[in-house]
Amino acid sequence: MYEFPFELDDFQKEACEYITNGQSVVVCAPTGAGKTVIAQHAIHCALKDNTRIFYTTPLKALSNQKYYDFSEKYGSDKVGLLTGDTSINRNAQIVVMTTEVFRNMLYGTNLGAVADNLKNVKYVVLDEVHYMNDEQRGTVWEESIIYCPTDIQIIALSATVANADELTAWINTVHSKTELVNTDFRPVPLKFFYFDSSQPDKILPMFTPTGQLNKKIKPEKRVWGNKAKKQKSYVRNIVKCLAEQEMLPAIYFTFSRRKCDEQMEKCADLNLVSRGEQAKIRQIIDEYIAENPHLYNNKHIEYLVQGVASHHAGLLPAWKNLVEKLFQQGLIKVVFATETLAAGINMPARSTVISSTSKRTDSGHRMLTASEFLQMSGRAGRRGMDEVGYVTVVGTMFQTPEEVAELVLSDANPLESRFSPSYSMVLNLLQRFSLDEAKELILKSFGYFSSDSRLKPLLEMQAAYDSDIAERAFVCPFRKTDSDLREYDKIRNIYVQNRRTYKKICKQEKSKNRPLSDDAKKFGIETKELLNKMHTFLCDTCKLYKKHTKNVEVIERIEARKRKLSKEIEKQRDIFWNKFLSHRAVLYEFGYINDDYPTDNGIMTSQIRSENELYIAEIINSNVLLNLTPSQLAAVICAITTEDLRIDIPYLPFSTPVRKTLNKIRDIRRKVEKVQSANAVEAPCYINPYFSSLIELWVEGSEWETIIEQIDMGEGDIVRAFKRVVDVLRQFTTISNVPEELVFTARDAIDKIQRSPVDID
Repeated sequence: MYEFPFELDDFQKEACEYITNGQSVVVCAPTGAGKTVIAQHAIHCALKDNTRIFYTTPLKALSNQKYYDFSEKYGSDKVGLLTGDTSINRNAQIVVMTTEVFRNMLYGTNLGAVADNLKNVKYVVLDEVHYMNDEQRGTVWEESIIYCPTDIQIIALSATVANADELTAWINTVHSKTELVNTDFRPVPLKFFYFDSSQPDKILPMFTPTGQLNKKIKPEKRVWGNKAKKQKSYVRNIVKCLAEQEMLPAIYFTFSRRKCDEQMEKCADLNLVSRGEQAKIRQIIDEYIAENPHLYNNKHIEYLVQGVASHHAGLLPAWKNLVEKLFQQGLIKVVFATETLAAGINMPARSTVISSTSKRTDSGHRMLTASEFLQMSGRAGRRGMDEVGYVTVVGTMFQTPEEVAELVLSDANPLESRFSPSYSMVLNLLQRFSLDEAKELILKSFGYFSSDSRLKPLLEMQAAYDSDIAERAFVCPFRKTDSDLREYDKIRNIYVQNRRTYKKICKQEKSKNRPLSDDAKKFGIETKELLNKMHTFLCDTCKLYKKHTKNVEVIERIEARKRKLSKEIEKQRDIFWNKFLSHRAVLYEFGYINDDYPTDNGIMTSQIRSENELYIAEIINSNVLLNLTPSQLAAVICAITTEDLRIDIPYLPFSTPVRKTLNKIRDIRRKVEKVQSANAVEAPCYINPYFSSLIELWVEGSEWETIIEQIDMGEGDIVRAFKRVVDVLRQFTTISNVPEELVFTARDAIDKIQRSPVDID
């Protein structure tokens, strides 16, 4: 085993031994426990044996960070980087990449043949494998594990999850012999504190020495309407308390970008940094801005000099890099960040502050999950620097101190499968496998493997219905069955109805002084016979009749619910294969599959990576993108790759060719949505031209200042929208059957989009 210059923890030693012995391993440990050491052991093994290792991460920023770390440690000649828009030294011994790139390699699309892509690769590290829980992208991790050749050792690194054993058993089943190393060991233990506004000058330990909730903590008063909006902010008090108790540097998590900036401003005059530190901050900022002149007028510079910063998706990537650099050097004392910062970026802190244990969603406030809380709180405590990490929870009116304490003491949530077949997956599988073989692969998904636990609440409900029916079994004193009762009820109901009708006829005829007709008399006799027939049933005189009837009605309702539930269980059991077949049906209808093999259009579509590959392919095949200039093409692609925004903002006018092209695309969208709807396929078809005019101006050469003046949106949001356009345009240049004219226009557009600050990760 590779000798590290420090003593390894037991879980690290165990995992390294499994890797040395040629086994795959799942390492499940708290944030900051030192999982990267295990990946480094695999890197040393690869370097020693002259084999290769892939290191995958969920985020481009994380991949960049790992690339620079490994280049410094092992030499830039030994390290490569592959992300959606970067390719450096791709044949190196150590290649860092996003998990999507690895999955695409396994499909053999865009990146060459699978055998060439994986030549001499012995290990693949799947960092942050708990991203399988991600609603949009979780499928990528499952596909990567299912399609990864069994002679490659998987090293899956995960934050704490409740069902690590289930994940390991699944990898063991679909890949190769896999061992679990599961630990709750934290090298830097955490202490929890609570801030309540009734005691604004102190933070209180959350628990007593015996582990009980501190009785000195008081719940927040509930206020509504305008009073709630005008509630006082205590962020200064909290940061001041942390500074006085030497609990800085801190990451202060809040769930609103606007609040991140506001809170930073409120704490700017707390004198958190010394004059010497201020001088050093200014020097680093000056050097950094010399390399990134677009940041020269950034309004947040003055706050950095005071040792505070905000960090969220609305900021430019280059600015966030500067904040991270200063924080890592201990010069920024408090970063006000959204929860995205909890996702693996290397920004260790002594403290974390969690501004609320509930957050607003589209459907109202909800409590954080245990895993979300663990991910954020786990950022506290720097290994080798702090003996203890501090976590402070700020009380709000949306949760009681008891609810907060329960969350703090909760175990992590289980990993849930987000596996969901897409058009690209269907086409890629049918390109390489028969329909039966494709079904085998779909049934290998973690979602299918864990369906028992996924179906558990439904099966429990089914068992409860069975138990309820059994308990309600009625024992008739005359040994009559439910069928006998139903027969009696049927006759009784007809008799009651007929008697009512006969009385009505009699009354009507009497009022007109007319005798009953022969038919009416006959009807009266038949009604009397029904009464006599009723009297032959023992139910007619039984004192338990009403109870038995009620019992039968209740059981029938339960059985109706049970039948509905049984259908849902069957649907859920085969949900993945049914989704596969639904996507396949749509592809057949558009002529992208013939005899369960992709046509030329199908092969092109299999190489596309988007939320709706078919929609993009139909747009390309319609030729509506031809004859557009680079700026017009970028504007159109921007509209079809921008998801629905939560805020309602009017979009700026764009050129006539863009407007006309988007009108034609609306017809394509209607056609795609109609066929998708008929086949129960949910895949979005966007046309949101919020940023289209901006990218048109940008490609035509406008300055960044001109762009950001046009619209009240975060610069980071604009950059992200532009980068999505680059990603799709780059695909146009590599996938099959794209008209040459479109390829050249796409390349031209990419070159004009990729300038500072858009090209900075």
